[in-house]
Amino acid sequence: MLFKRWRFWKGWFGRRSERAAAKYLQKLGWRIVGANLNEHLGEIDLLAIDGDTLVIVEVRSTSGTDPHVPAASVDFAKQKKLTAAMLRFFSRRKLLGVKSRFDVLALAWPPGQKEPTVLHLRHAFEPTGRFQMWS
Repeated sequence: MLFKRWRFWKGWFGRRSERAAAKYLQKLGWRIVGANLNEHLGEIDLLAIDGDTLVIVEVRSTSGTDPHVPAASVDFAKQKKLTAAMLRFFSRRKLLGVKSRFDVLALAWPPGQKEPTVLHLRHAFEPTGRFQMWS
């Protein structure tokens, strides 16, 4: 029974963080064009437009106080998975020539706070793996 509640809480917490991340990016003047885009090779949390750049945003969050902890969880394997998902998404929609980048948005939700602490890592990593030529 506890496991079922954990999965519900984890899903709720993730959706809450993605909504807060989208709100943060919109305050910066970005346009959100996609959320939770499921591709066969992975999921793109947020897809946003910053000026003339299409930004793939990976959202990470924690219930602690340090946003660097969830940001550090975007390791090489996760970068490779995001690159593959981005390539599949872009190729299916004929966007391979579009200027793009990867950002990581880490949110820390300290207990008792209504708003998270946000760490925004622009250009967090370059495309990883054999498809890096399309960055």
